[in-house]
Formats: sequence, structure tokens, C-alpha cells
Amino acid sequence: MKTFLKEFKLFIRAWYRFLFLRAYLWVRHLEKGKSAVAEKLYQGRGKMVQPFLHSSMGGLAVLGIILAPIITNSISQDSFAQTPPPSAVLSSATEAEEMVTDVSQNGYRAEILNYTVEAGDTLSGLAQKFSVSIDTIRWANNLVSIDAIKPGQKLKIPPVSGIVHKVKKGDTVYSIAKYYSTEAQPIVDYPFNTFTNDETFALAVGQNLIVPDGVMPKVELWSPESYVAQRTPDAGTVAASGAFIWPTSGVISQRYSWYHKAIDIANKIGTPVLAADAGKVIVAGWPDNVGYGNRVFIDHGNGFITVYAHLSRIDVTAGQTVNRGNVIGLMGSTGRSTGPHLHFEIRASGSAQDPLGYLK
Repeated sequence: MKTFLKEFKLFIRAWYRFLFLRAYLWVRHLEKGKSAVAEKLYQGRGKMVQPFLHSSMGGLAVLGIILAPIITNSISQDSFAQTPPPSAVLSSATEAEEMVTDVSQNGYRAEILNYTVEAGDTLSGLAQKFSVSIDTIRWANNLVSIDAIKPGQKLKIPPVSGIVHKVKKGDTVYSIAKYYSTEAQPIVDYPFNTFTNDETFALAVGQNLIVPDGVMPKVELWSPESYVAQRTPDAGTVAASGAFIWPTSGVISQRYSWYHKAIDIANKIGTPVLAADAGKVIVAGWPDNVGYGNRVFIDHGNGFITVYAHLSRIDVTAGQTVNRGNVIGLMGSTGRSTGPHLHFEIRASGSAQDPLGYLK
């Protein structure tokens, strides 16, 4: 029995030494292999940087593409739930039930006003209150009678006399002006009308456009006196008298207003334009290549300056003097113009005046 135990101990010891040796050799080989791999990686680390970065950036891009719609949808539903997206083209009036009146720094409205009729209100009184024609309110609200308003009724009040037109496919400022029996120039001059192209006056389908002094076709006017066209008298050469003569002949296509501090007189290209009074030419040309186009400014030496714009030809030079009634150029359509006309201003001490109060 003792012999057996002694041999068994020797067996276990031999087996332990065998397993220990095999394990030791295996670990040693593993360490050598790991060191070799690490050395290779260390030696090639520069070569692996660029592929690693490219792969990482590619992965981030793919991840962004996958997550972008989810993030956008989440933001549009939460953060901007109360904010409508801006339109591509600003309209002059909106179609929302509750319209907010946009007022410029000068106190003039840019958009349609929602007004609730009060006891005692009349259509003529509202027209006078908001400085628009009776027909303007009529057309904006589809009224069938001049007495068809009652307390509590909501009326849309356009900012100026005329029409609020919703642009349809194929509409141009010229076709719209023709349809509403007015000129294209007032549409362009109205400061709150916008265009997708300021050079061609292109319009966006669906935008609302203010048509100043526009008239609905085939209707009997309730206030016809508001739309009487005025023809200027022939502007002949007369002796200087300190008063202003008509600078040209034609039809007044646009009157003086808060956004158009001049009158426009329309006629054919080449119609002579005369000096409204004697004075010194201080501007003659087209220095800015926009706006007035070819223009002439005359300083009359008494605090008054007259402006003649959109000329097709200029017949004077800066620095020279002219007599009342001298031809200074020819009517045209240069600059921000939709057709041949003269844009005529009278300024007193730098402040624009209504020319119709001065012309004789």
C-alpha cells in the first residue's frame, strides 16, 4: 500500500510538471504572437490613419442620412409648431381669417385690415376713414349693396384704393393692369408688392397683388368720381412767370401718393418733355443705371427742384441753364418703368410736393 501511494504521488507530480510546462509554452507563444502583431500595427499606424478616418466619416454621413428625416420631423412638430414657414414671395395681402395689419414706419398699412362694423358705420364713412374708395371696400367684401353692412360684420379694408388680385398662372403686371383698366406702373411702384424678378416684374402664382386704382370690369361704379382720368394740356413754350407749366402732354396714369411722391404722365415714346420753369440743370444722365433711368433735375433757385425721369433722350447737360418751356428731353421708359411715361416731381426745400397743386 505504501508503495502504491508513493508511486501515485510521483505520477501526480510528473503530470503537474507536464501540464505546467505545456501551459507555460502556450502562454509564451501567445505573448510572442501578440508582440509581433502589435509591432506590425505600430509600424503601419501611419498607413492606417487615412483609411480609418475615411471609414469613420463615411459611417457618420450614412448615419446622418438615416437620422435626418427623423430629426427634421421631430423639430417641425415640436420646436416650430407655432411658427409658419416663410413664403417664397411676400404678398401684399393675406388670406388668413385673422389678418394682421402691417404698418410701415411712416404709418401706412401694407396689408389688408380686418374691421368689425360698429353701430352708425356707413360704407362712405369707412371709405373716408381708411382713405380708400367705396368700391374698393365693396370689391374686397363682395358687397351687393351700398347699404349691405351691419354692426358686428367683419370687413376687409385694402390699404389703398383699387383691387386685391390673386395671381394666376400666366398673369403679368401688364395683363393684370389691362384687366382692371389701369396702368402697370402703379402696380410696380406700390412698395409692398413684390416680384420674383425685379427686372422683369415676374409674379409668383398664388401671391396677392395690390392693384392701385384698379377697377372691376363690367361693373357700375358706386363712386365714379374716384376714377375720372385726367388729361394734361399741351405744354407749350411760354414766358417765365414764376409758376410751373405742364412738363408734357398725355394722360395722368398715376397720381401723387404716400408711396409715389410724383405724378406720372403717359404718352408715346419721343413726346417732348419741357422744363416746368426756368433754372439750372444739376443732374442730367443715368448715374446709377436703375430707378429713375435717364433723368433731369432742375434747380429753380427759389427752393424748388423739379425732377423728370424715365426719359428716352436727354437734351441738356448738367450745369447749363434753361428757360421755362425749353425742351430738356423726350419721354421714354428707362429705369424701373413698365411703359413710356414721364415721372414728374416737385420738391420744395427738399420735401416732395403734389405737382397737381402747382401746375398751371
